[in-house]
Amino acid sequence: MFAESSDDEQIVERVAALDIGKAEIVCSVRLPGADDQRRVQEVSTHSTMVGSLCELANRLVGLGVQRVVM
Repeated sequence: MFAESSDDEQIVERVAALDIGKAEIVCSVRLPGADDQRRVQEVSTHSTMVGSLCELANRLVGLGVQRVVM
């Protein structure tokens, strides 16, 4: 049985989505564009090794990503 939810819809300006596999992670980042009307998107692939994951985390922080989803 499903229960009703009273979640408020939020628009997240800076967001990343991760597709996690055994050997690699594909990361898609969406940010506001220069003209504030279009959004820009970047897709990158990263190894699941600790060093690569730390680089990815630092990149997302540097871009000001507010939410990461899987």
